[in-house]
Amino acid sequence: MSQIKRIVLDVLKPHEPTNLEVASAIGDIRDVEGVNLSLYEVDQQTENVKITVEGTDVDYDLVLETIENLGASFTASMRSSRGKKIVEEEETLHDRG
Repeated sequence: MSQIKRIVLDVLKPHEPTNLEVASAIGDIRDVEGVNLSLYEVDQQTENVKITVEGTDVDYDLVLETIENLGASFTASMRSSRGKKIVEEEETLHDRG
């Protein structure tokens, strides 16, 4: 099976731990080269965040386990990239609709 280069996850997390602490914990996983965490919704008890993880061979299960151990829950896998390199998406006419 080809190696995972990038995953994009939709995650529901409590306010604590902070987004910085979550990104740091994921960044400490072997073969993870970068983490981007974007906050897009906040309510009284939770935050919805999009987490993008890139690396040479990202361990998907370990990323999910780390997220769950921090009290957050994975709600959807929005995107993943596998293979020798990351292929960037191009906008299509449908996307512009």
